[in-house]
Amino acid sequence: MSSAATGQRTIFLTGLRLNAHLGILDHERAAAQPIRVDAELNLGTQPLLPARDDIAEVLDYRLAREAIIATCTAGHSDLLERLTGLLAQNLLALPGVQGVRVTVAKLAIFDDCEVAIRLETGQW
Repeated sequence: MSSAATGQRTIFLTGLRLNAHLGILDHERAAAQPIRVDAELNLGTQPLLPARDDIAEVLDYRLAREAIIATCTAGHSDLLERLTGLLAQNLLALPGVQGVRVTVAKLAIFDDCEVAIRLETGQW
């Protein structure tokens, strides 16, 4: 296989759990609640092999994780839809990212299920 061959590259961050100030109910405003974030970052067509075996040749996925944590812990969001939109916007701004799919799930809002919002933006 030639090193000039290309393919579509996607970074997945799945199951990131953290506490966020999120929601419109009194108890949601009073304390952070557990959420789970899953994100896919479309990097488009990339060489199968980076030119060098060096982190500078690719998107460092630590940046995506840090962006998710920073966005989710920056302050209170009333709506899950707003937080999901902010995450998508911030992840789409990372270098080389062409498309984002992000899901945010509230893990403790109901006893019998999770509630999640998924948003897709950019190029896929």
